[in-house]
Amino acid sequence: MEIPVLHEDKNIVIINKPAGLVVHGDGKIDEYTLVDWILEKYPKMKNIGEPLVLADGTEIVRPGIVHRLDRETSGVLLIAKTQKAFDFYKDKFKGRQIKKIYHAFVWGEMKEEEGKINRPIGRSSSDFRRFSAQRGARGEMRDALTEYRVLHRGKGFSFVSITLKTGRTHQIRVHFSAINHPVVSDTLYAPNMKKQLGFKRVALHSYAISFIDQNDKEVIVKAPDPADFKVAAKKIGLI
Repeated sequence: MEIPVLHEDKNIVIINKPAGLVVHGDGKIDEYTLVDWILEKYPKMKNIGEPLVLADGTEIVRPGIVHRLDRETSGVLLIAKTQKAFDFYKDKFKGRQIKKIYHAFVWGEMKEEEGKINRPIGRSSSDFRRFSAQRGARGEMRDALTEYRVLHRGKGFSFVSITLKTGRTHQIRVHFSAINHPVVSDTLYAPNMKKQLGFKRVALHSYAISFIDQNDKEVIVKAPDPADFKVAAKKIGLI
């Protein structure tokens, strides 16, 4: 599989992950993953990072994987090439010192130009696959903060730029569902809404990442919006 490399140095490689590609296996699926690509292109990275240990003790190799994107989410993803880099960027993510910007199409023409969604996230009480930022969520409620800016409205949809201040699982999808503006074509968090704007996957793209690297230099990397985003932009009159 051809995966675009957006930035690379001796410590890291930043890619533009295609939608539909799983970052790593879970012991159940048997398909090509980003980890397979990493091991093919950078075989020396096999033991970098931390494996995922399943309940039965099985270890899933995750070479250099510091953070991840959902299968259907496209865009910028950082991979560490050395253990020192892995530890450095893991701490950066944990300390919220890495800025991530996402683009998304959501249902409804949002009224405010910008805003914050500050709602703790827990497990859904009705579906084990889902998380929830609404009443009735169960388990540990973890703080979650999402900031957004509306870039365009039209045809009953909004195109938004989103900055994550925390990194909870499914955070964007959960938060926008909680304020009744779910991400377009999100069959998990908006199961009663039809896929729209030409999307065959969740309309979410990791657009940019910025941070101070190991050499104290600022790094800003952007992944252009993919083809399906451009189709949707035309449909709502953005381009």
